Amino acid sequence: MMENNSPIHLQEIIYGSPDSVTSRRISKWEDDGIVRKIASRIYTSNFEDTPEDIIQRNIFPILGNLYSGAVLSHRSAFEFAPTASGQVFVTYKYTKKIKLPGITIRFIKGAGAIEGDTSFSGDLMVSQQERALLENLQVSRQTGADSKILAYPQIEEKLEQIIRVNGEDELNAVRDRAREIAEELGMHKEFKRLNKIISALLATRSAKELKSPVATARAVGLPYDPARVKLFELLFRELRQQEFKNREEQNTTTQAYRNFAFYESYFSNYIEGTVFEIDTAKQIIATQQPLPARNEDSHDVLGTYQLVSNRQEMKIVPYSGDNLLDILQYRHEILLSARTDKNPGKFKNKNNQAGNTSFVAMELVRGTLLQSFDFYKSLVHPFAKAAYMMFVVSEVHPFLDGNGRMARVMMNAELSSAGHTKIIIPTVYREDYLGALRRLTRNNDPKVYIRMLERAQAFSHTIYGSDMNAMEAVLGQSNAFKESDEGVLRIIE
Repeated sequence: MMENNSPIHLQEIIYGSPDSVTSRRISKWEDDGIVRKIASRIYTSNFEDTPEDIIQRNIFPILGNLYSGAVLSHRSAFEFAPTASGQVFVTYKYTKKIKLPGITIRFIKGAGAIEGDTSFSGDLMVSQQERALLENLQVSRQTGADSKILAYPQIEEKLEQIIRVNGEDELNAVRDRAREIAEELGMHKEFKRLNKIISALLATRSAKELKSPVATARAVGLPYDPARVKLFELLFRELRQQEFKNREEQNTTTQAYRNFAFYESYFSNYIEGTVFEIDTAKQIIATQQPLPARNEDSHDVLGTYQLVSNRQEMKIVPYSGDNLLDILQYRHEILLSARTDKNPGKFKNKNNQAGNTSFVAMELVRGTLLQSFDFYKSLVHPFAKAAYMMFVVSEVHPFLDGNGRMARVMMNAELSSAGHTKIIIPTVYREDYLGALRRLTRNNDPKVYIRMLERAQAFSHTIYGSDMNAMEAVLGQSNAFKESDEGVLRIIE
């Protein structure tokens, strides 16, 4: 098998051959120290790496070259990698176990490639999705990393993902193709198991048939985004591990609380692009009258202020998942009361995104929020609960508009209800705030996000008093009103 015309030193894998001429040539290379044998019929020009490393990164070309007609099957057709115990599963003309350095090839006797199976590497084929699903619903005596099949819940999750990405019609199409394959390969028992799962997911059969949480949620009408829930768990774990400073509310009088609430509202809207001169914003709040020329923008400021200036409202925090949904909806209705085109008080009816970030799909909003509550209720410190709640609402983005403001309202309700200092995100800190959110979303890094909010609260703790002008002076000294490229946030002790 010497069809490769590249120089020997550029061929990491050289295959043995029954051809005597080729065999003698390889033997001479071996004698001359040009190649070395690392397994039966497998040689390499790489003298630096271990045989295990070489075999692992070349396992699929090896299969394609040495075992023509083999079909990468069962769990390997989904994972495309050895299991944790180094197993690769292949359907072939016999049942056999072949050990290579670092990898064991498990040959399972069965039918070769059928129409729809795909070519992968050399003569190696891969079971098509429907065939692989049936294969993974076979019985296996082995468990864990030694098993040829994925765990039952994993199959359920793969099927749930098909609905989540491409809808119920696609899952029905998968079932139809699987039925045909089952007839061709005699996999009737496996199809019966597959059909039970699909029927449960489509709510035509009891959800009790299911074992995966994400699949069960889908079956009972509350599908969720598992990747987002995993991200919420990551943040939860980090928050549980840290200690946070108790910054008690200093704006204890009604006037001081309202003063802070004004700037809280002003900056929360400014950060979203609703920009007013500070004196204009004060006029809107003082008169409770929107500017005729900017009616909707004015109502955004008024709606935010109506929520965050009401101490009673800001003591309300969710006691259950369903209560969380209720709170979000009625607060959003107040927040965006003037923007009827944004469906105030109703969860989004189309998907939304910011830049390259796509938020939770509209049909997964309720389920994802409900799943998030399990972590929330296990947090203790008010700052931890606030940081968690703010990120959840921001990440889910449950409404067509107003999500950032709603996230910060929910955050500050957690703090205010516990008698702690609420958080203002000033204009100068906008990029720090958004950057930390992006880092958590894209890089799974909660530490930067938490540090960002801790600094924001430390700054906010310096903004207090019944004298609004004095409060504004401290904000000015802190660079709060500057754009992000004009200065940095200062904390005035």
